[in-house]
Amino acid sequence: MIFGRKNKDEAAADHEPDRFEDLRGDAPEPDADSERVEEFEVTEERGPYDASEFDPADLEQEAAARLDLGSVLVPLPEGGQIQVEMSPDGSPQAVHLVTEHGRITVAAYAAPKSPGQWREVAGDLAESLRTDNAGVSVESGPWGRELHAVTPNADLRFIGIDGYRWMIRCVAAGPTGTAGVDSPLAETAREVLRETIVNRGDEPNPVRTPLPVVLPQVLAEQLIAAQQQQMQAQQQQMESQQLQAQQQAVAEQQAVVTEAVLDQSEPPASPEERPGGSGSAMQQLGR
Repeated sequence: MIFGRKNKDEAAADHEPDRFEDLRGDAPEPDADSERVEEFEVTEERGPYDASEFDPADLEQEAAARLDLGSVLVPLPEGGQIQVEMSPDGSPQAVHLVTEHGRITVAAYAAPKSPGQWREVAGDLAESLRTDNAGVSVESGPWGRELHAVTPNADLRFIGIDGYRWMIRCVAAGPTGTAGVDSPLAETAREVLRETIVNRGDEPNPVRTPLPVVLPQVLAEQLIAAQQQQMQAQQQQMESQQLQAQQQAVAEQQAVVTEAVLDQSEPPASPEERPGGSGSAMQQLGR
């Protein structure tokens, strides 16, 4: 699948040597633990794409067929739904694609011009997962290394891709046993990445900084409406609880007043009879 048309300057650049060719030759030797991982080859020829590869008109056309999140433009799998994760300050932190197989999350990060950030991130991520007692394995995927993590409650697959000044990290999460290398969830995640476009921008962000997530206007309006409905529901629940508390307090007060009235309306107790019978003393003497 072809995404857009390159302009003349970019078409001419296709005949230039690989910008990373010299850098790869000068790259440091991998350590013993990562040497096996370096044997993984990139076999994928499609995506993710850089927004700079497109003419403005073509990029606008491609964006219309995807979910535009500002830094990344991702396709929505058939039958998929969108789940927005908010940060404590109320801004969107991540957007998840919920599919029948599991949840897929694509995020872009600032990176150096030279490749290699995903290798470092994958190493740190694997160490962190093992610290949390997850089973972690390094497997080969279309773009090289992928991490497969198995936890007691879920399976996770991490797919990373190095670009020019950006890095993509995709997380596919599902129930236990659903994130294997050839699983439908993994294949769906890879298909999403094949059609993803990264809009890095020119901002000089530090490496590993998450690129901002911007919601489309329609989605933002839906989110605001949902938040307002949630706030109204919470307000109604609080008012209902307050009304119930007031009614209970009134009922308890009425019960106290009723008990006091009943105590006052009871007749006085009759005096105890004297020993020897009833009646006056003169009556008793006359008996």
